[in-house]
Amino acid sequence: MRALFKPAPGPGLELVERPDPVTGPEDVTIRVLRTGICGTDLHILRWDDWAASAVAAPLVPGHEFYGEVVEVGPLVHDVAVGDQVSGEGHIVCGTCRNCRAGRRQMCIRTQGVGVQRDGAFAEYLTLPASNVWVHHESIEPEVGAIFDPLGNAVHTALAFPVVGEDVLVTGCGPIGLMAIAVARHVGARFIVGTDVSAPRLQLALQMGADHAVDVSTTPIVEAQHALGMREGFDVGFEMSGSPTALPQMIENLNHGGRIAMLGLPSAPFAIDWGKVVTHMITLKGIYGREMFETWNAMGAMLQTSAVLRQAIASIIAQCFAARDWEQGFAAAAAGGTGKVILDWTQL
Repeated sequence: MRALFKPAPGPGLELVERPDPVTGPEDVTIRVLRTGICGTDLHILRWDDWAASAVAAPLVPGHEFYGEVVEVGPLVHDVAVGDQVSGEGHIVCGTCRNCRAGRRQMCIRTQGVGVQRDGAFAEYLTLPASNVWVHHESIEPEVGAIFDPLGNAVHTALAFPVVGEDVLVTGCGPIGLMAIAVARHVGARFIVGTDVSAPRLQLALQMGADHAVDVSTTPIVEAQHALGMREGFDVGFEMSGSPTALPQMIENLNHGGRIAMLGLPSAPFAIDWGKVVTHMITLKGIYGREMFETWNAMGAMLQTSAVLRQAIASIIAQCFAARDWEQGFAAAAAGGTGKVILDWTQL
C-alpha cells in the first residue's frame, strides 16, 4: 500500500510503499478514503520537542479518517465488510481501573493511532473492532473524516448543561467553531467567541455566535454590555491554549461558572486561584472523546439536524489529493480558518 511514512526520528515524511496491515482475529481493516490533517500531524512532520518525546518512529501518522471496511477478523461482531466508518484513535488497555469501570477515555495505558502505532495516512488501516464507529447513514466522506475533532468539540460543549446558559468560547479554530455550532444546536442563550483572527471571528458568527471579540483590541466585557447581559458567563469553553485566555475567561464568569478546558497550554501560567475559590468556579479538563457516548451524541445530532450538518461541513476549507500531501500540510500549517482534507482515492 502507499502511505505517508516517517522512517526514523527527525523532520519530514515520505510517500512510499509499505506492507499492507494484517487483520487480527478481533480487528477490522479499512480502506481509507479521506483523512483530516491535525495539529498533531504537523508536530510529527516538524519533529518538535513534543513529537520527539511522544512519537514512536518509524511510523505512519494520521488519526482522523473516513473509510470502508474491507476485511473483518473471525471474532468481530457488529462491523461488516462494506460498512462506512470512522474510528476512535485512542487504543485502550481494557484492564486498568478506569477501563473496567467503563471510563475508557481515562485509560492510563492509552496508545494513540498515528502516534504510538501506525495510523491513517495510508491506503489501508487496521483497528480493533471495538474502536470502529459505523456511520448509520450516508454521510459525506469529508465530514466523516473529521468525526475525531468534532468529537473533541462535542465532548467540550456537552461537559456542562448549556440550555439557556450564556457561553464564552475562547479560541475559534476549527474545534472551537464546531463547539459554537453544537452549543447553538443544544440551546445556549448567548454565545460569544473570541480570537485574534478576523476571518475566524467572522466564521464564529456564521456558526451561531451572537458576538465575536478580537481580544487583541477589545475586552471581553464589552460583549456582555453589547448583549445586555446583567451577569457574567455561565459556561466557558477554553479552546485556544493561550496563556491569557483562561485568566480572561475566569474574569468574565458569573459566580458558580463552569469551564471546560480543551486548549493545551505550551507552558505553565498564573491564574487567580483566589477568584476560582471564592467564586466557586469549576474547571474540567477535556481530552479526546468519551467512549462512546460522545460518538453517539454527535452521530445523533448530525443525523437529525441538517443545519448542524451544514455548519460542520463548512469547517472544511480545502481538500487535496493524497499525492499532493505536501500542499495539504502547507495549507494546514498556514493557520487558515478550517480543516484540510486528503483524498486517498487520488494517489
